[in-house]
Amino acid sequence: MLDSDFEFLRSYLKDRSGLALAPEKRYLVDSRLSPICRRLGFEGVTELVSKLRASRDVTLEKAVVEAMTTNETFFFRDKTPFTLFSDVILPQMLSARAAKRKLRIWCAAASTGQEPYSLAMILDEARGRLSGWQIEIIATDISTEVLEKAQAGVYTQFEVQRGLPIQMLLKYFEQKGESWHISPKIKSMVNFRQLNLIKDFASLGQFDVIYCRNVLIYFDQPTKEDVLRRLSASLSADGLLLLGAAETVIGLTDALTPHAQQRGLYVPNKHTAQAARSSIPMRVAARA
Repeated sequence: MLDSDFEFLRSYLKDRSGLALAPEKRYLVDSRLSPICRRLGFEGVTELVSKLRASRDVTLEKAVVEAMTTNETFFFRDKTPFTLFSDVILPQMLSARAAKRKLRIWCAAASTGQEPYSLAMILDEARGRLSGWQIEIIATDISTEVLEKAQAGVYTQFEVQRGLPIQMLLKYFEQKGESWHISPKIKSMVNFRQLNLIKDFASLGQFDVIYCRNVLIYFDQPTKEDVLRRLSASLSADGLLLLGAAETVIGLTDALTPHAQQRGLYVPNKHTAQAARSSIPMRVAARA
């Protein structure tokens, strides 16, 4: 692959997905785009890039972006964010929302669905405390391919063995052949939608809890700042944001501040949140 082709792809992916591809990640281009080249009959990445340069091929564009932005996930990944949800966040929200009895949760980088389904299982375990509550889980991802898998709710033996407690596997999944199918009850609790985080998402409305884990690490600083600013505007005044273990808001936005007691948990900065909501410019994003 020519240097000019790599630089083109870096710019191409940045504009369409926010992905900031570092020079040392050049190997990922070959490993992730080579299957596309073989499938479409291209001799290599150089020919694929020539096709992208020549004209807008929506199907090819989608395939390239999805191949480069698909990332690993598994049930109850990292454990702590889910322990926080069951032991801290949910009790806090049940108290704060007791009058309205309504809770909205957004998983902003849902991938193949393990994160939102993990939250749904926790909520089902707590259903005795949730009688009469209206709970909505919105799960989004840039990739329609991974969302199709998420909506199907069908996982391999390997996927259900990673992080999923055996009691939850037996309670919430049914084995069919070599696959495990999540129960219709849990599947019905999650609403999956395609969404690109570098584009406007204000139409989703306000959320009480937002999970945006392990996605900001792939963005450059200006994109991180922009996404965090808009995430803060999507949080209710006493809402909570969870980021990945390697992610932070510090030095990126003053609209959010670390939770006083819980690492990885962020809350709106009451002194700046309202100003942020009223001053966020509409981002003019490139094509999806």
